[in-house]
Amino acid sequence: MPTTPPADRHLPSPDPGHRDPIRDPIRLGQLLKREDVVETGGDVRALLADDAVRVNGEVEVRRGRQLAPGDVVEVDLPAGVRRLVVP
Repeated sequence: MPTTPPADRHLPSPDPGHRDPIRDPIRLGQLLKREDVVETGGDVRALLADDAVRVNGEVEVRRGRQLAPGDVVEVDLPAGVRRLVVP
């Protein structure tokens, strides 16, 4: 009897512009990199040091802050505020 491989969230999606929903807990730095807000962890640290990141309306300074579904992350960037909602 053939077996079906388990679903893997790391498999590429058919649409390269599509992002799979986050199924596991995610940390703030990971989210900012995943959503292309920053390129590196150093960029995340710089934003946090400038008090440019808010989670649910509160300034956040911890790159490892655990995020939950529904959390709202706002990042103050030179081009304007970028708003992300954790799925």
